[in-house]
Amino acid sequence: MTGKSILITGCSSGIGYDAAHGLRDRGWRVFASCRQEADCIRLREEGFESPLIDYTDTATIHSGLAEVLKATGGTLDALFNNGAYGLPGAVEDLPTDGLRDIFETNVFGWHELTLAVIPVMRAQGHGRIINNSSVLGFITFAWRGAYVATKFALEGLTDTLRIEMRDTPIQVVLIQPGPITSDFRKNAARGFERWIDWENSARADQYRNSLLKRLYAAQSDADFFELPSSAVTKKLVHALESRHPKARYMVTTPTYALNIARRIMPTRLLDWLIAKG
Repeated sequence: MTGKSILITGCSSGIGYDAAHGLRDRGWRVFASCRQEADCIRLREEGFESPLIDYTDTATIHSGLAEVLKATGGTLDALFNNGAYGLPGAVEDLPTDGLRDIFETNVFGWHELTLAVIPVMRAQGHGRIINNSSVLGFITFAWRGAYVATKFALEGLTDTLRIEMRDTPIQVVLIQPGPITSDFRKNAARGFERWIDWENSARADQYRNSLLKRLYAAQSDADFFELPSSAVTKKLVHALESRHPKARYMVTTPTYALNIARRIMPTRLLDWLIAKG
């Protein structure tokens, strides 16, 4: 794979950080982008080329990609859209501005970067666009409405793009992780504290007894099934290097199990099962 280039977003920690190291070890030229300059500097000290790309900032999306293309002579073999965050809270407590904010990062920024990359891949005659979704891209859980909405939207856009790109040399793939060891919960807590006025909610007692414990605890019930970020990198490698990549790659036992459950269970029974979990 020597000489292949990939732009990965959200590389400050977790899935993006592991993917950057794993692909570099396989001979890829990795552009490991982050949304904060301090993280870019840290990655440059680790030997990466690390452009600043903040999905909420159009200028950095285009300047970051321009930096990559200047370094490669105008080509890019693959894009891994990865950077995202969660905004936990009941839907009835979710301010519309909070929903707009999470869509800017988790959907609109991905879309803008993808649109900028497609002409490059068309011109060079090949390319792969890999979008990192979630088990919450096809099934929902209470308190996660904002994140679920962005991932459902992402999956719809990605599936449509995959079909539309069938007459081009560009391949489009979804990765669907379940619980993965990362800073996701810590980052989600920031969004929660910014947007959710839980103390004045009709569900204040439920927040105290449920969400707050999960959000701020060192462990959660899902940790039993949690896998390291390298589990996602393994699927990403196949999506990038296989001659005929799958349309979707699931990661973790809950993802596989819930995919089966949603296909065979009546909706009300599945709702009951998820609510109990």
